[in-house]
Parts: sequence; structure tokens; C-alpha cells
Amino acid sequence: MTIIGIISAIVVGLVIGVLGRLLAPGRQKIPLWLTIVIGIIAALAGTAIARSAGYAETAGFDWLELITQVVLAAIGVSLASLAYGRRRRGLMH
Repeated sequence: MTIIGIISAIVVGLVIGVLGRLLAPGRQKIPLWLTIVIGIIAALAGTAIARSAGYAETAGFDWLELITQVVLAAIGVSLASLAYGRRRRGLMH
């Protein structure tokens, strides 16, 4: 992977993660770096799902792929928020 590929994965991960965070219900108390990591994973998983389902290669912008990625990011942010919140509470008690 090239430097450009790594930078673009971080930027796409940030955008997908933030969109997922906005879509996730409630207030998420997770750090920005975790949002980016979740966004990168959601972007990769969403692309894999879109390719396997056959809707990744469409004419124009792949809206269905983007929706898949953002929904996965929202689920990931929600799960991470639950796990991160429990871990933080456990350390304080």
C-alpha cells in the first residue's frame, strides 16, 4: 500500500466514521481515533459486502455502497460506545 493509499484510507475512514457517529443513536463517548478506525473497517467491510452482493460496480457514484458503509459504521460506533463506556466505568469503580 502506498502513502497515498494510506492517507486516503484514513480520510475515507474519518468521513465514514463521522457519518456513522452522526447516524448512531445517543451520545457516543469514544475518542476520535476509535471513530476513524471503525470508519476504516466499515469502509472496507462495506465495499466487500457491496462487491459480493453485486452492487459495487455501478455507473456513477455508488450510493448503495456508501449507505452500506455508513450503516456498518453506525453499528460499529454504537457497539464501541457501549464497550468503551463499560470499560471506563469498570475502571472508575
